Amino acid sequence: MKLDSLKELYVEELKDLYSAENQLLKALPKMAKAATSSALKKGFEKHLEETKGQVERLEQIFKALDESPKGKKCKAMEGLVEEGKEVMEEDAEPEVMDAALIAAAQRVEHYEIAGYGCVRTYAQLLGETQAAKLLQQTLDEEGKTDQALTKLAEKINVDAEDPVGEEEEEEKPRRRRAVAAR
Repeated sequence: MKLDSLKELYVEELKDLYSAENQLLKALPKMAKAATSSALKKGFEKHLEETKGQVERLEQIFKALDESPKGKKCKAMEGLVEEGKEVMEEDAEPEVMDAALIAAAQRVEHYEIAGYGCVRTYAQLLGETQAAKLLQQTLDEEGKTDQALTKLAEKINVDAEDPVGEEEEEEKPRRRRAVAAR
């Protein structure tokens, strides 16, 4: 497809994000099921609900543009989801699996943050004020999800370092404080 204008690029990038979000709607329940940490499970379930809202916002934008959201497959998200599937197929200690799931989820979040940041800026440049607000709302949610994953990782990654409990219990809280202070 030839892109002759910023608006055409904007629509193509929105379609890419729409495809990405719909792929996530299928992947997040599987990630929640694979998680052993109840906090991580709840985080994936919460993000699933947010993702449904993000898809609805994208549909609103497409309706205002009088464009169809369909017709593009986000290959980057397809790859990220496939990597997540590979992680879930590993034979891993529960804490190590949770750490791997967090890493996979953060890769997804960073991809989405980059994509939404670009389309929000395009919307602003194109005078699509309402779309820019909706995209900023999604961008804010993705940032909060990334921060929540980082907070979970600060605990889970320490537990994954010594999943069989060989480390003295009093060492774990001290190491958690050191990791959190970085």
